[in-house]
Amino acid sequence: MRVTQSMLSSNMLRNLSSSYSKMGTLQEQLNTGKKISRPSQDPVIAMKGIGYRSDLNRVEQFERNLGEVNNWLDSSDDGLDKVGAALQRVRELVIDANNDTKTPDDRDKIAKEIEQIKLQIRDLGNSKVGDKYIFSGTKTLAPLYDPNGNAPLYDANGFLNANHPGVTEDVNIEINAGVEITVNTNGIGVFDEIDDMMNQLQTALETNAPLDNFIGLADKNMDTVLTARSKIGARQNRVEMMENRLSSQNLIVTKQLSENEDVEYEEAITDLITQESIHRAGLAVGSRIIQPSLVDFLR
Repeated sequence: MRVTQSMLSSNMLRNLSSSYSKMGTLQEQLNTGKKISRPSQDPVIAMKGIGYRSDLNRVEQFERNLGEVNNWLDSSDDGLDKVGAALQRVRELVIDANNDTKTPDDRDKIAKEIEQIKLQIRDLGNSKVGDKYIFSGTKTLAPLYDPNGNAPLYDANGFLNANHPGVTEDVNIEINAGVEITVNTNGIGVFDEIDDMMNQLQTALETNAPLDNFIGLADKNMDTVLTARSKIGARQNRVEMMENRLSSQNLIVTKQLSENEDVEYEEAITDLITQESIHRAGLAVGSRIIQPSLVDFLR
């Protein structure tokens, strides 16, 4: 095959254009820090990047969910801790009032303090996280105690009716793929019995009735509160382990995403220097290939 000057020139220009393109790609990688800037440059890297980003977004969402879980559990534990402290004070008052030296006036004063503690415990039963009541089951927009609440949602004592749908149901939040954790505590099972004891105790103090059985009732309710707090503590431990797991997953996926997309600067700089040398050599060779033509001599 006859090789002409035109063919040599065309091949040289095509090779130079290819060399410019390679240098442009390397310069873009160094400027952006990424291996590709368009999916067409490497569809495999692009598809893997989409998958890694989806995984990372999912992990980050679960981490945000854990923040909400901790908010619920910490608020529930804090509320029940204050209820336990209030019941301890009630127990002390019962022991004090059960003394034969107490006058009716003394018992009346204790009854007034018991009433205030009862109101405080009711307020704790209406604790909220944001705009949601945490002791009302899935009826998170309804307070646990509402003296003006209407049936069938509320019973005659002003507490949520345990038979109403949702009142005793669990509030679950997803903390990993297919993994949910209960974040609420059954408030009816705790506060209704406490409130009933407080009403009976207040009446007994006002009517000068015996108080012997109320010490046992106070201890029983304190045990109920402690049991509820122990369940919360177990869930908090599980959440802590899940936080560690998600943190590890976040690091792993971030590392995979970086290895898939990020440029190794040392390697890219070396490649660019090499390509520049090749390009300069190509220009030098090209200047020798394109020999002067007859037209150059006729100018």
